[in-house]
Amino acid sequence: MNSNLEDLYIFCEVVEAGSLTAAALKLNIPKSKISRRLASLEVQIGSSLLTRTTRKQRLTESGTMLYQRSVEHLKALALVEEEVGSLISKPRGQLRVLLPSEFLSRLISELIAEFSLLYPEITLCCSHYPGVVPELSENYDLTFVLHEHDLPDSSWIARSLMSIPQSIYVSNAYCFNDSKVHLCADSVGRSLDPETLGKECCVLNIGEQQWLFRDHQKIQSVPVKGRVHLSSPEMRIEAAVRGLGLLKLPNYQCEAEVQRGTLKELKLAIPPLAQELSVLYQSRTLPVKVRVFLDYFQNHIGRLYSIVR
Repeated sequence: MNSNLEDLYIFCEVVEAGSLTAAALKLNIPKSKISRRLASLEVQIGSSLLTRTTRKQRLTESGTMLYQRSVEHLKALALVEEEVGSLISKPRGQLRVLLPSEFLSRLISELIAEFSLLYPEITLCCSHYPGVVPELSENYDLTFVLHEHDLPDSSWIARSLMSIPQSIYVSNAYCFNDSKVHLCADSVGRSLDPETLGKECCVLNIGEQQWLFRDHQKIQSVPVKGRVHLSSPEMRIEAAVRGLGLLKLPNYQCEAEVQRGTLKELKLAIPPLAQELSVLYQSRTLPVKVRVFLDYFQNHIGRLYSIVR
């Protein structure tokens, strides 16, 4: 049987309303249209469904069977339509977010808690990754990444959210290999060419082999080396404080050590390239739950700026 779902729906409404007239009023369509749709359904089935008189209607045996077998399925389809429509129009469902480890953890936690209170029908699942940009996965609706290089080509949409200034830091416990660097570290107003850093020992992230600097519109790459490679920024700071090498990190992460005097900023002729925070998602057409999270995050990004600037 190749029945039209709308014809079946109209037929069931006629049965429940008790007459074509009552069904037409309920559905807000002409009675003549209902009559035509029922006739079309009877032709498709090859059997009469209703016996109609001027005073009442009665289901035939075929009509009774069709109604009993169809009505629950139509109600189930209507429920699915309602749930899908609700999912599209209302912020609800599971939202999966991937975040870099140790990036303003306390403040990000506050934003997530506030968002969850504001949207109780969204189940928010946040995971974290250490180190470099992770491999993109469809398991996440949103992936936030910290990066200096351009992001790899992909079909995903990338939106830049903010820039995070960085500097080179050193402790008094570090012994310089190059006297020029030592003089720069100990003198006020003296600037250092980034290329000289290649002669020094550095505390590096896992897989880090070069440091990038911005010379106006050009990017300068300086090869770096070191015997301590740590994915945790906190561990890299501790290694630098103990004199194991020079350190490149966002300024906000080293602010406390600078205030305590255990680290100081190395003055350079050109600054290190700023770190970028970007968010990636799979399509420009976003479900409401994803869109409201992005909007909420961007509306409160000033709170992040107040710390990282």
